[in-house]
Amino acid sequence: MSARHPIISVTGSSGAGTTSVRNTFEQIFRREDVSAVYIEGDAFHAFDRETMRTMMAAEPTLSHFAPRANLLPDLEEVFRTYGESGSGRTRHYAHDAADAAKFGTPPGTFSPWEDFPPGSDLLFYEGLHGCVVNESVDIARYADLKIGVVPVINLEWIQKLHRDRSFRGYSTEAVTDVILRRMPDYVQTICPQFSWTDINFQRVPTVDTSNPFIARWIPTADESMVVIRFKDPKGIDFSYLVSMIHDSFMSRANSIVIPGGKLDLAMQLILTPIIMQLVERRRRLA
Repeated sequence: MSARHPIISVTGSSGAGTTSVRNTFEQIFRREDVSAVYIEGDAFHAFDRETMRTMMAAEPTLSHFAPRANLLPDLEEVFRTYGESGSGRTRHYAHDAADAAKFGTPPGTFSPWEDFPPGSDLLFYEGLHGCVVNESVDIARYADLKIGVVPVINLEWIQKLHRDRSFRGYSTEAVTDVILRRMPDYVQTICPQFSWTDINFQRVPTVDTSNPFIARWIPTADESMVVIRFKDPKGIDFSYLVSMIHDSFMSRANSIVIPGGKLDLAMQLILTPIIMQLVERRRRLA
């Protein structure tokens, strides 16, 4: 953790909705004039698409969730160096033709490594492994604010199925195979990270999602509730949040439940003062 160069880490599984959370953070950064550098978790995959396919054919349980399929020591080193000096590097992974045109590299490959521009206020990470703690790495210790995005698992699968079919051209069978392949690493690598996070946002549908593999659409925000859990509730003004977010309530001493349509408002209310505390502390020391 670093007062001079703070790090925000948003962690969630594929299809969990971390990109939507990133959009909310970007709104806050823009409104509050915060200069951020970004890491997309895909940048630290260890293998390009063709190499990964070859390896998965030989090892049926290998997935992008697995530590060995990612450059986790490199990611930890970037977190460490950014916290010390505000420097580091990242790259981009091209998922499709649009990404290929944007990043100048063929689909399924990586752009060249690039150094962060100098003078940023904070580092923002969004991906699968922002809070990994195992026998080889301890990434969680370097992040000043750790956010978990964790829909209940059937909803997570529905979101992944719809995203991969609609935007990446996969069949239902192919996405189902990916879900099954990833299950051991989901249990062993993804889930334990949410014990290290400072705040978890868990979306819970209020409609039937019993069979996610035949769901025709993703439950809407109005068909969901969101459980927001704080690791340390000290300093959180729950009475203020309940008064500001209509139809919200406390379910435990460290948790508040809100209507799904109020998630953006809740994130703005909760995260803006935390972000500004990090940034103002940095600017006082600069």
